[in-house]
Amino acid sequence: MNYFLKVNKTMLAYSLILLMIPFFGFNFFISFLGNILLLLFLIPLLLLILLFVGFNSYKPKINTCNNCGAISLGLSKNCMNCGADIEDNSNKNIFDKKPSESTIEIKAEEIK
Repeated sequence: MNYFLKVNKTMLAYSLILLMIPFFGFNFFISFLGNILLLLFLIPLLLLILLFVGFNSYKPKINTCNNCGAISLGLSKNCMNCGADIEDNSNKNIFDKKPSESTIEIKAEEIK
């Protein structure tokens, strides 16, 4: 490689860019830089959208144990922590419970 090219790589790159502007036009150069900046901003946004969609696809598969409160991905029917049966929360009907079972009774006391 020539000594001039070794020492002045950045100067050679800038001179090529300056030579490309009159050849392709200033509008092409500005739109090229704009597209690169647009890609730099849109790629993280696309990754965030993919992460959100992936998280929402796993959300219905997550089950919690009614006995100990451990969280599992629904791969087994028994809790890995305590061994109790894990009921699928989507099959549970909350309207089957009697109101007296889900209501908490509170007694008021007068403080002296």
